[in-house]
Amino acid sequence: MQKHPLHIHNAIYDPIADLSTWRAMPTRSVDHLDPFLFLNHHGPQQYGPNNRGLPFGPHPHRGFETLTFVLQGDITHKDSVTGESVITAGGIQWMTAGSGLIHAEVSSEEFKRKGGMEEVIQLWMNLPAKYKMTAPKYTGLQKESIPAISFDDGKGALHLASGTFQGQQGPVDSMTGLFTSTLDIKTGGAFYDVLPESSQVLLYVVNGQVEVNGAMALEHQLVQLSLDGTELSITASQDSQLVYCYGSPFDEPIAAHGPFVMNTAEEIRQAIIDYQSGKLGRLDL
Repeated sequence: MQKHPLHIHNAIYDPIADLSTWRAMPTRSVDHLDPFLFLNHHGPQQYGPNNRGLPFGPHPHRGFETLTFVLQGDITHKDSVTGESVITAGGIQWMTAGSGLIHAEVSSEEFKRKGGMEEVIQLWMNLPAKYKMTAPKYTGLQKESIPAISFDDGKGALHLASGTFQGQQGPVDSMTGLFTSTLDIKTGGAFYDVLPESSQVLLYVVNGQVEVNGAMALEHQLVQLSLDGTELSITASQDSQLVYCYGSPFDEPIAAHGPFVMNTAEEIRQAIIDYQSGKLGRLDL
């Protein structure tokens, strides 16, 4: 039994400062896909020499995790707990905000000086109540640390961040058992996977055109699949790149306010108090 698409959702063009941004979730048509909360597609955008770089200066988070796929360009990560790193194209940043920290995602000094193409996917992944206040953690991995697993006689490759695929294990150990990856599929290539029962799939078309379980999906579209069934079939009618993730829904109440995602309004109020009182640390750029 296949997981037939329920809906195809169009991302909304919603630039941040001078950065081209497509927001796939939340939109008016889809709020979240439990346990996935938020997906922004930044770029692709050409920056000239002596640019200001990415606009994501210091800001707080609590109660969830972030996964950043660096598709082109680079990102310098800094936070109030774990330090900093520069991740280049093909790499990822996985941050467990947990009990809270302040972080920034900006461009490297070299990128700001030289310029270049920039393209980034940022995904927010919820944490269940039992992990909301876990200790913050950050993992930055370059392209060479991400397994590229070939399929369909070389017509495609799955870049595995967490979970397992064809017997290989992703480098990040997700505390909530999430499978996270990107897919590159050449024209005429096909991808097939069998998922655990009742999995929530997050499938976003970064570029190209694909058919997902019989339904056409285009660039900047989010495919919502039924929780019934376990089969996923993707064929590419153009060279395509996708974000492909899945996990088990938590089915817990969500209270969200800006950079905080908790279970109750009272927990949100406490997060704001803790941030304002300095309990999430300090970060100066």
